[in-house]
Amino acid sequence: MERVPAFDEPLKKSLGPATAKVMAEALGLHTVGDLLHHYPRRYAERGELTTLSDLPLDEHVTVVAQVADARVLTFNGSKGRGQRLEVTITDGSGRLQLVFFGKGVHKPHQDLLPGTRAMFSGKVSLFNRRLQLAHPAYELLRGDGEQSVDVWAGALIPIYPATTRLESWKIAKAVDAVLPSAADAVDPLPDALREGRGLAELPESLRLIHRPRTKADIAAARDRLKWDEAFVLQVALARRRHADTQLPAVARRPAPDGILDAFDAKLPFTLTDGQTKVSREIFDDLATEHPMHRLLQGEVGSGKTMVALRAMLAVVDSGGQAALLAPTEVLAQQHHRSVTEMMGELAEGGMLGGAERATKVVLLTGSMGTAARRQALLDLVTGEAGLVIGTHALIEDKVLFHDLGLVVVDEQHRFGVEQRDALRGKGKQPPHLLVMTATPIPRTVAMTVFGDLETSVLDQLPAGRSPIASHVVPAADKPHFLVRAWERVREEVAKGHQAYVVCPRIGDEEDQKKKAGLAGDEAEKRPPLAVLDMAEKLGAGPLAGLRIAVLHGRMHPDDKDGVMRRFGAGELDVLIATTVIEVGVNVPNATAMVIMDADRFGVSQLHQLRGRVGRGSAPGLCLLVTEMPGASPARQRLGAVASTLDGFELSRIDLEQRREGDVLGQAQSGVRSSLRVLTVIDDEEVIAAAREEATALVLADPDLAAHPALRTALDALLDKDREEYLEKG
Repeated sequence: MERVPAFDEPLKKSLGPATAKVMAEALGLHTVGDLLHHYPRRYAERGELTTLSDLPLDEHVTVVAQVADARVLTFNGSKGRGQRLEVTITDGSGRLQLVFFGKGVHKPHQDLLPGTRAMFSGKVSLFNRRLQLAHPAYELLRGDGEQSVDVWAGALIPIYPATTRLESWKIAKAVDAVLPSAADAVDPLPDALREGRGLAELPESLRLIHRPRTKADIAAARDRLKWDEAFVLQVALARRRHADTQLPAVARRPAPDGILDAFDAKLPFTLTDGQTKVSREIFDDLATEHPMHRLLQGEVGSGKTMVALRAMLAVVDSGGQAALLAPTEVLAQQHHRSVTEMMGELAEGGMLGGAERATKVVLLTGSMGTAARRQALLDLVTGEAGLVIGTHALIEDKVLFHDLGLVVVDEQHRFGVEQRDALRGKGKQPPHLLVMTATPIPRTVAMTVFGDLETSVLDQLPAGRSPIASHVVPAADKPHFLVRAWERVREEVAKGHQAYVVCPRIGDEEDQKKKAGLAGDEAEKRPPLAVLDMAEKLGAGPLAGLRIAVLHGRMHPDDKDGVMRRFGAGELDVLIATTVIEVGVNVPNATAMVIMDADRFGVSQLHQLRGRVGRGSAPGLCLLVTEMPGASPARQRLGAVASTLDGFELSRIDLEQRREGDVLGQAQSGVRSSLRVLTVIDDEEVIAAAREEATALVLADPDLAAHPALRTALDALLDKDREEYLEKG
């Protein structure tokens, strides 16, 4: 394999062992290539100051500003240790205080005279309700004689992602030391693509992004480097898709007058247009002789389970078996109940594909008794059971199938790749794969993260679904709003409905120790509210006299199932639970949900939770309770959730508010340290174009024989584990 020696050279050769050690430990940078791909976060202009008005609390920042005033305060009646230097810096948009204590006062007192401009680097903290930097590192940008360290020739100062141990200007000096190596960069983009799209060459782009002279330099460099990230990733995914088309699979076509026709005939409602369209896409895939790889995304309650069940029955019709993998026992049991109820007598078969057109539906979870488990395993290996629904217990070595034809994975983000792969490995030939998620994924994320899956979207809600009203309840500012929230719960119960109360924590001792340090957006240190505490308080207070039960992840599975059955049967009024109810729980009579400490949950999670109400004919109500102040980012996030029921809009907001890599999460682990200049929300056109180019290139040259530099870039992007990740995804 051709390598790029200059890029592979360890940093200790260029920078010395001490700096290289900090680079590796603090920033994960090990080679010259790693450092050259550590791009500036932004640029400060010499004639223009950066904004101090909206600095993030508790984050490490680098700012360029001018000293407005500086004064030494003496306390304890002594000199030396009893001194504090307070420096106020300004950038025209705001002011920020810097403080230096004790023996650290002398040098900054000499350096930081009013009018001096410098770069300051440190962690933003709060003191007396004002933002400050305590003991920041600094680098003067103007000065007299030896004080001047104006080492950058260009007009733009690069500000790098930095840490306490390594300030931005030290990274800049390290980049200067290795920048000549950029001339040896081997370009991964084919010449025809690069020239056709008018993109700069890679060595020039690296030079321009690190040492631009104009804003046009930065734009040209970013345009080119975005293409590198998008194209190399899309080539990896296109190769994966191409390899899948080469795998053999058994074509699965529903038999005429089989179990699928019998099931459709007894449905008490008509499928939505969306369900019909998506089912057609899935049936077309199942009829081919290579494995289906399809992502089915749909809003909470859009009828994904119905679409998946019809696909599973089509496979049973063809003589195969289908497995539905659920992330929790509660959800597996819920799916098993709803599937057997929907199928009725069709779920009571004695033989696979027998004349009575029925099959057996078995449940397999880790907590089942030995006898029930043994029977379920026997039904699977003999083929007696056409459908199996279970948790990761399905993946164990002991579980053998007669003829596994389709794997349906519910809530894909909850499963590790190894788990999905282990289940897919149980077919005699690779089974077809349908991945379902109720977390709406913007198209660009789907192309980036699930780029080896074809995507189907269900965006219609079935008839009979009710609207959900959502409101933020500011418990600290307006305690009477919280009082009213509990009154609303009682009113819903009085109408014969039921309610959920969701808390972030369980509330036993072990849990308390683990979570006590959690905080919201501000310096909020109270532990999150807990299920067990809330159950006690509400039962003795605002909800006294109502039938209340708790549900959380540490309960015995039988107890959990018992509580869910009682709630589903209407024997309970209020269920106080953790996020264990987030996915798949379906109780149409539950109309109200109160989410305590709602700021502790992510946008997608809140949207999922809210989807548990409004599932019947009565309108739903979701109350988001928070103690966060009105101007905080947390409150803005909750306001966004309350303002729309459109999951795609919310996922977009979520993506804009969080770092790209966080959102892409584990699914992005196939990409080294996530994306640097490509942003999946803003760069949709680049990603779509890169996907097209990559697909065409891989179709013409699957092994990339004519593109050795591209192969090298793929090797750099995908180490062995990451490559396996994409292969299994």
